[in-house]
Amino acid sequence: FWQALLLCSREEMHRPNNFIPKVIKCKAAVAWEPGKALSIEEVEVAPPKAHEVRIKIVASGVCHSDWAYLYDVAKMKPRPFPLILGHEGAGIVESVGPGVTKVSKGDKVIPLFLPQCGQCERCLSPKTNLCTKNWDKTQQGVLADGTSRITCKNQQIYQFIGISTFSEYTVVPEDNVTKIHPDAPLDKVCLLGCGVSTGYGAAVNTGKVESGSTCAVFGLGAVGLAAVMGCKAAGASRIIAVDINPDKSEIAKTFGATEFLNPKDHSKPIQEVLRKLTNGGVDFSLECVGNVGVMRAAVEACSPAGGICVIVGWIEVEELSLAPLDILLGRTLKGTYFGGWKSVDAVPRLVQDYMSGKLLLDEFVTHRLTLDQVNQAFDHMINGRSIRTVIEM
Repeated sequence: FWQALLLCSREEMHRPNNFIPKVIKCKAAVAWEPGKALSIEEVEVAPPKAHEVRIKIVASGVCHSDWAYLYDVAKMKPRPFPLILGHEGAGIVESVGPGVTKVSKGDKVIPLFLPQCGQCERCLSPKTNLCTKNWDKTQQGVLADGTSRITCKNQQIYQFIGISTFSEYTVVPEDNVTKIHPDAPLDKVCLLGCGVSTGYGAAVNTGKVESGSTCAVFGLGAVGLAAVMGCKAAGASRIIAVDINPDKSEIAKTFGATEFLNPKDHSKPIQEVLRKLTNGGVDFSLECVGNVGVMRAAVEACSPAGGICVIVGWIEVEELSLAPLDILLGRTLKGTYFGGWKSVDAVPRLVQDYMSGKLLLDEFVTHRLTLDQVNQAFDHMINGRSIRTVIEM
């Protein structure tokens, strides 16, 4: 009798229905409409469907792009609302949907707004990291089946670029998540989900900054400081950091800047100042602001004889105007997305680089707040008081 009872118990334990994840109720910061502050709400996060992963978010960085899609909408392509922002997070796998093989429950992970399926033409090309898997869907705030996994007050809440890390739980496609070292501190490595990877990669991957070169980095937020760090890692001998906030001078030196320029301190355009300082122009310039005027200055600051300008700052609808002569003599103008990294493969390596001391992360974090204080994080950012604020769930 007891053996039969034990056998039945074991069968009951292994029945698939016992392991079907349920809807989770949790807190999230919901953007109900453009231009309005985020509202802390109770949301319902549905179980993951096939090839999806549900993640308990532990920490999330607050990126300028989150602010821009909420408050600077005239410069961005429209996104559907209501929306949960956040795309620079780290967490722990809570459950997985059918067919998921790359991660398991309990794994530490970083969700990725840029997928890497490993199978599409672009994933197989060494020239790009722009995987096409579910791209059109996630850009519109939904997953593969055209719906979001998050609801609030009986209304679908769109997931910002398929991620939504301003929520205690979220669901992402399997190709938009990567497993990281089990000892990685999630409140630090979350920054590798966007800003630090983007700026650092813009220098070492996209720009391919050379040893002994002269570089100029425009804009010293987290992305720009990461670009400075990338220039230093590549062996640049002169790294000129440019920002209108004088408080950024000392922190830029922490990441490797050799000089600091504030455009407000000069009567001439900053590109002219740079060309004079560098005998005709820098070898590499990296624009990390997302402003077309600064982009043009970054191009003109490059040496016409082979200078390379990398546009890193994010802006979607404004036009950048150039004269043919700006590039005709030999300048190169390039763009970068997520620093050129193949996301799923590269982010765990970047985590290891941080853990081994090759990459700075702690120095980016100037503020730590709770999810209830997320609007304060935007205020710190826009008023130049923070480099990166980390929201701890």
